[in-house]
Amino acid sequence: MKAQPHIPALHDATQLSPVARFKRKDDPYWHWLENRDDPEVVRFLEQANQESTACFAPLEPLVETLYAGHLARRELAVDGLRTPLDHHTYWSETAHDADYPIWWRHPNHNASQRECVLDVQARALHHDFMEVADMAIAPDESWLAWTEDTNGDENFDLFLRVLPDGEPRRLLNDIGPELCCAEDNRTLLFTRYDDTQRPDSIWRLDIGSGESACLFREADAEFWVGLGKTRSRAWLVLETASKDTSECHLIPAAAPDTPPRCVRERVKGVEYGLEHRPGHFYILHNQDAPHFQLDVAAESTPGEWAPLLDHQEYLTLEGVDAFAWGLVITERDHREAQVHLSVVALDTATPIKRRLPLPEAPCSLILGDTPDFDTRRLRLHEESFTLPPRWIEHDLDTDARRLLKAQPVHGDLAPEQLVCHRLWAEAHDGERIPVSVVARGDLIEQGPLPTLLYGYGAYGEVLDPWFSVARLELLSRGVAFAVAHVRGGGDRGEPWYLAGKLAHKENSFRDFLAARHALVANGVADTQRIAAYGASAGGLLVSASLNLEPDAFCAAVLDVPFVDVLRTMENPDLPLTTAEYSEWGNPNEPEAKRRIRDYSPLDNLVAQPYPTLFLQGSWHDSRVPYWEPAKLYARLTEIVSQLPAEQRRPIMLRTDMAAGHGGASGRFKAWHDNARQDAFLLWALGLADNEVPADRPR
Repeated sequence: MKAQPHIPALHDATQLSPVARFKRKDDPYWHWLENRDDPEVVRFLEQANQESTACFAPLEPLVETLYAGHLARRELAVDGLRTPLDHHTYWSETAHDADYPIWWRHPNHNASQRECVLDVQARALHHDFMEVADMAIAPDESWLAWTEDTNGDENFDLFLRVLPDGEPRRLLNDIGPELCCAEDNRTLLFTRYDDTQRPDSIWRLDIGSGESACLFREADAEFWVGLGKTRSRAWLVLETASKDTSECHLIPAAAPDTPPRCVRERVKGVEYGLEHRPGHFYILHNQDAPHFQLDVAAESTPGEWAPLLDHQEYLTLEGVDAFAWGLVITERDHREAQVHLSVVALDTATPIKRRLPLPEAPCSLILGDTPDFDTRRLRLHEESFTLPPRWIEHDLDTDARRLLKAQPVHGDLAPEQLVCHRLWAEAHDGERIPVSVVARGDLIEQGPLPTLLYGYGAYGEVLDPWFSVARLELLSRGVAFAVAHVRGGGDRGEPWYLAGKLAHKENSFRDFLAARHALVANGVADTQRIAAYGASAGGLLVSASLNLEPDAFCAAVLDVPFVDVLRTMENPDLPLTTAEYSEWGNPNEPEAKRRIRDYSPLDNLVAQPYPTLFLQGSWHDSRVPYWEPAKLYARLTEIVSQLPAEQRRPIMLRTDMAAGHGGASGRFKAWHDNARQDAFLLWALGLADNEVPADRPR
C-alpha cells in the first residue's frame, strides 16, 4: 500500500474537537442534539463541519481532480427523451452549465414551434435547494401544475401556469408531493400531511374557483395515501397502504365529484393494486399468494376477482401496466435475482404471454414513459453495471428494436473495458446471497483489488444493476465495486424481503458480512482494503455490520444513516415512525423492542477499534434527522478517544445545512459532494496518490 496523505487522527487534537467542547455530562447519549431550536446545536454541527474540512484539506487536490474527471466523462448538455401526448410533444433540456432542466413542448406536427413549459433553472436561482417533485398536465394541455420544495424538508408548494405564456402562480402551501389531473380540465388531486408529515388525506382542487375538498382521509397512523390515474384515463385511483396492507378507491376520472368507491376493504397482510382496460380491472395481489398473482374483475364489480395469472413458486409479480391490446407484467425470478418484462396479449382468442429479451444479465429493464394507451410500440429503459442507460422502442408486431436515446460516456475508460460478474456468498444459515462485482477487465483477473461494497437491504427495494459515470473515477484507479443483494431488499422477490425484516432483520447484517467474506474468498477483494457504503436504511445495514465485525472494513461512508433505530421508533411524533412499525416492529411490544435494541447501531456501540468513518447528514432531512449521524459521530469520537493511540481512526461528520434526505439538489454540487466521498474512499483504500491510467495495468 502506498503512503497516504495525512488525515489528522482524533488523538491529534481530542481536547479541541467539537465533541470535547460541547459534551454535556448530564446527557451521555447526546440527546440534546435533537433540539433544533437550541443555537448550540447549529454551532456544534458547524464546528464539526470545520473539523471535517480541516481533515480533508490534504485531499482537496484529489477532490478537484475527481470532480473534473467526472465532468470530463459526462455529456453536460442533456436533452431528455421526447414524449408525445395528444396535442404536444414534451421534453427537457439541461444546459451544459445548468443545475436544473427547462421543460419544453411543440405541437405534434410542428417541431419548430417550441414553447417553454417550465424553467426550473430560473426558479432555482434564488434558492439553495430546489426540487420539483411532480408535474401534472391538463388533459387538454392548457395548463401545467407542479409541486416544488425549496428547503429539502419535503413540504411542497403547489404552482400552476396557464400555457403557453401564463405566469406561474402559487395555489397552495405545505402539501404532499403527488399530483393527478381529472379528465374535466379543471380538477386537480393532491395530498396533505398530518402533524407527523404522513400523507394522510387526498384532496380535490377546482383550479378555477380555488375551492378544495377532502376526498379521503386515512385515520390509521401506519397507512400512507397516494393517488394516480389509469393509463386508460378512465379512473382515478386513491390508494392507502401500510408496509404490508393496502386498499384502493376509485373515482371516474371524467366525474371527479363522484364519491370514491372502495374496491375491496383492507385485510391485514393483503396488498393489492390495479390497472384498467375498458370493461375490466386487473388486480395484482398477494391474498393466499405470497409472491403475488394477477386476477381480473368486471368493471362494474371491481371487488369480485377471478384468477388470470396464477401464483408461481419461483417468480414474484411486481407490477402490471395495461394497454388497449393487453398487459405488461413486471416479474422477478427468485433464482436468478433478475427482473423480466412479459407481454400478455388479451386482444386474441386466448391470452398469449411472452417475455421481452434482456440486453444482458444481470441488468435493469423497466417499462419507460409510454402514456399512449393504444400504442403497440413500448418504450423500454435498459442499463447495467457496464451498460450506460439507453431507451429502446420495441415494436410488438415485428419485435424490431429501435434505439431512441443512449447516455454517452467520454474519457479514458469506456464501458466495454469493464466486466461484471456475480458471486454467490453463503450466509450464516446456508442461504445463497447474490453479490454483483464490476471492475476493469484488465485488472479483475490479476489478483485481489481494493474494493467498495455497497448495500441497502430494506423495504423490499431492489438493487438492480445501474450504471454510474461517477463510479468510473474509482474503477479507473483500480477499485472494484461490489453490491451485496442482502435479504430485506427485493432482489430475489417477495420472500427475500420478508426474510430480512421484523424478526429476521439480523439476516441483512449477516448477509452483508457474508458478501464481504465471499469477495475475499473468491480473490476479488484485498482483505485489508475493503470499504463499505450505505445510505439511509443502508447506513443502518453498514453500521450494524460494523458493530458485529469492526475489523471487516478499513473504512465506511455512512450517508444520512438510520442509526438511532430504537429511540426513533419509540417517538410516534417523528415522520415515518408509525408507518414503519410493520418494517422494523412496534417497540410498544416488548419482544419487538428487544429485537430492535439488539441491532440498533447507537444502542450497540462498544469500546473497540472502529474503521475510519465519514458520516453525512442534512439539516432539513425529515426522514433521517440530522441528529442521528451527529450522535453517532459524537459517541464514536468519545469511544475512539479512549483507545490506545495506535487503534484510533478518524471519525468525520459533515452536515449539509441547505439540503434534505437526498442531499444537494443541484447536479454540480451533488457531483462535487460525490467527488469528496470518492476522495475519502481512495485515501482509505491506499489509492489517494495512485493515478492509474485506464489502459495500463497496475
